[in-house]
Amino acid sequence: MTQEPVSFTLQGRVIRAGQATGIALVSPAPIGFLGGVDPDTGIIIEPNHPLHGERITGRVLVFATGKGSTVGSYTILRLAAAGQAPAAMIARESEAIVAVGAIIGDIPMVDQIDVGLIQSGDRVRVDGAQVTVERDRA
Repeated sequence: MTQEPVSFTLQGRVIRAGQATGIALVSPAPIGFLGGVDPDTGIIIEPNHPLHGERITGRVLVFATGKGSTVGSYTILRLAAAGQAPAAMIARESEAIVAVGAIIGDIPMVDQIDVGLIQSGDRVRVDGAQVTVERDRA
């Protein structure tokens, strides 16, 4: 017998309007883009980061907040220019570095979301301020 997936919707605040769908990659730690993500490959390279070695390309990147240098905004733009950016970003709280990166990189982004409700592997759709999460039942 096949079970229906669990689906729920969250409302947040639009940082960069847009629509995107992808598989969630949830970071249990803040993301630092400058020196933390390789802009040519989309792979998290920050030593000791819980997602070290994971690729953010085409994923819906979910995290509490960003960290680090203001050059992180440019790193996000470089990811987008190289075709290695996440499909969308969802944050509990976006600070200026990540917000500017999402805006100039044209990456849909929403914040003011309870990111603890989303799990890596969930199918996520961002549509403006609305985030729809679909999870297969275990």
